[in-house]
Amino acid sequence: MTIFAQFFGATREVTGSFHVIHTDKSRILLDCGLFQGRRKETEAKNRALPVDPAILTNCVLSHAHLDHSGRIPMLCKGGFTGRVFATNTTADACAYLLRDSATIQEHDAAYLNYKIVRNFLGGVTEGGPKMPDAKRREVKALLKSSEAKVNEEVVARLQAQHHLERINPLYSMEDVEACLPCLTGVPYRQTFPVAEDVDCTLYDAGHILGSAMVLLTVTSGRGRKNILFSGDVGRFGKPIVRDPTLAFAEEHQDIDLMIMESTYGDRHHDSDSNLKERLQQVLETTFARGGSVIIPAFAYGRTQELIYFLHQLYMEGAVRQVPVYIDSPLAINITNVFGRHKEDYDSETGRDFLQDGVNPFAFEQLRFVQSVEESMAINRDQNSHIVIAGSGMCEGGRILHHLRHKIHNDKHTILIVGFMGQNTFGHLLQEKAAAYEQGGRKGPAPVVRFFNNEYPLRARVVTLDGFSAHGDYEELQRVIRESNLRVKKIALVHGEEEQIFAFEKRLQEAGYPVTVPRQGESVVIEE
Repeated sequence: MTIFAQFFGATREVTGSFHVIHTDKSRILLDCGLFQGRRKETEAKNRALPVDPAILTNCVLSHAHLDHSGRIPMLCKGGFTGRVFATNTTADACAYLLRDSATIQEHDAAYLNYKIVRNFLGGVTEGGPKMPDAKRREVKALLKSSEAKVNEEVVARLQAQHHLERINPLYSMEDVEACLPCLTGVPYRQTFPVAEDVDCTLYDAGHILGSAMVLLTVTSGRGRKNILFSGDVGRFGKPIVRDPTLAFAEEHQDIDLMIMESTYGDRHHDSDSNLKERLQQVLETTFARGGSVIIPAFAYGRTQELIYFLHQLYMEGAVRQVPVYIDSPLAINITNVFGRHKEDYDSETGRDFLQDGVNPFAFEQLRFVQSVEESMAINRDQNSHIVIAGSGMCEGGRILHHLRHKIHNDKHTILIVGFMGQNTFGHLLQEKAAAYEQGGRKGPAPVVRFFNNEYPLRARVVTLDGFSAHGDYEELQRVIRESNLRVKKIALVHGEEEQIFAFEKRLQEAGYPVTVPRQGESVVIEE
């Protein structure tokens, strides 16, 4: 019997998590994530699943972030007939995240198809002259039913009539609804079968509420083999979520292969013991300038942590109590998920809020923004306020509209509170702002381009690393060294090359056999 792990996503990069455990009797998929980043670079990778979904027995999901869950609808659409197991919180949250993903993809496809037809009708080719204003208005009136809505029926008819390229979303809302029944929630630390010869137990990963390390036990004629997939490992001592697990059941302590993330394999986070105080300082400084604070944040995890700290600061009277806008329908739904799963909170949250009957995710100044019209109205507010909006890496979503209105004014602050992947707009903002600050903010402000326009980056860009939901290299090593695990072999995934190879070196120096698989490569567990 041969047992081996094969790696198809998040290999020497940080998105697209997708790993398959092969036994003689089953094939278990660990995560089914989207590749994220520039559309042209990720489109082809996302469209083609690396294995035939029909051959997979079941899937186990470490957590609900889309780079770990976002291709589940494609899995089911492609012939997968198994179950997708996850914690109860993750299964609950996935329904909202996948619906939101489908909506975004449908809207993006509609806009791209509109541009294809618009450019064809206007006689515009790539790199050619701009469409005359009169022609542009004529085409726009034909192809749009309103300023913000494409007339998709007209666009589709013209594409077919003129044999134009048509862009389809990766999956539709119907595809999402069809896949949701396969999601199966299970409690932490409760062992359950995922195949005839494989059992699974989920342990706290400390990354976001509901995130898990996945422990698979494969039983063969020669005995039992334990495989531990770390998922995304979180921080120690963070609010809301429990710390990453260090105490594993006795039967799970011998690990034949650990599949370990390495997002921050060469990075040491600043101490977050004074994170709330540093947030307070950013708010006070900005409000003193008469500015507002714009925070790009992931809807799941980061937004709720920010709400938690802001609620504490407001209860303590530590900052001016300006309106706090959560401008993300998805974040609103996910915050409701947090409210339904108090069983996963850490003891600190219980002590600070729940024992007094206070909802940590609701206070007087907190405003949940649903409609586009409400979102637009925020930008007309000249008084200081706080906006938390998606997307977390500034690659799309409502955050870009707020940046468009604030980025040119140095009284405002863009507060970065999470990881910004290479080649994302958020990373570009960090780089350009840092260079401008190092030069004493002298001379012309750096220019950034989005929404087909150029904007001077005069707003202050501040990064608070302590909000990161990913453990740094010391915390990653702590899970191995301070836990009761005995790890025989490690395969590193989910890290850009600079981070992953540095972490490989650290682990090798500590005496662990380590490999860094490429896409499609395998690691043998038992021959």
